[in-house]
Amino acid sequence: MVKVKKSKAEITRIVIAVLLIITAIVIASLTIGRDIYYGSRDEGMLSFAIVNACGYLFFLFMPVEVAFVYYLQGDISVAALNAVAISTALFSQSIDYSIGLLMSNRFIDNFIGRKRYVKAEKYIEKYGNVTIFVFNSMPLSSPVISLAAGMLRHRIRDTVICTVLGLMVKYLALTLIF
Repeated sequence: MVKVKKSKAEITRIVIAVLLIITAIVIASLTIGRDIYYGSRDEGMLSFAIVNACGYLFFLFMPVEVAFVYYLQGDISVAALNAVAISTALFSQSIDYSIGLLMSNRFIDNFIGRKRYVKAEKYIEKYGNVTIFVFNSMPLSSPVISLAAGMLRHRIRDTVICTVLGLMVKYLALTLIF
């Protein structure tokens, strides 16, 4: 048996990942879980806003599209649900962009690992705004794209426009399908 010694950075990354997973579970349980248990889907716009905002932060993984479809089945106004989905996603992705802009590459390496965002950077450098639009219009890792856009100092105006357009396409498609 070979013992593998983990570096301090790897152990820190694992501990942070576990804490973030626990945080995501707690947020989902206290919002959507409560709404499911009490059957209050119709009154759960705040719950949806919290889950959606948290789900678009690059360091939390939450099923935002599934939550959207769940709340779409209630008596909530479809226009209001779409507006909340797009605005909370844009708010959180603005935070992701700002973190990418303000934090050092070394900090982000230690926090999420280099591999994840290097791939996103490659797409942005090669395809630019198209990458931001496509990743936001599909259930892909758009928060990581926002982080990478910030790290690359991609024009914020272009990032915001492509993010909003992509989110509008995604949520309109989900609304029409479900």
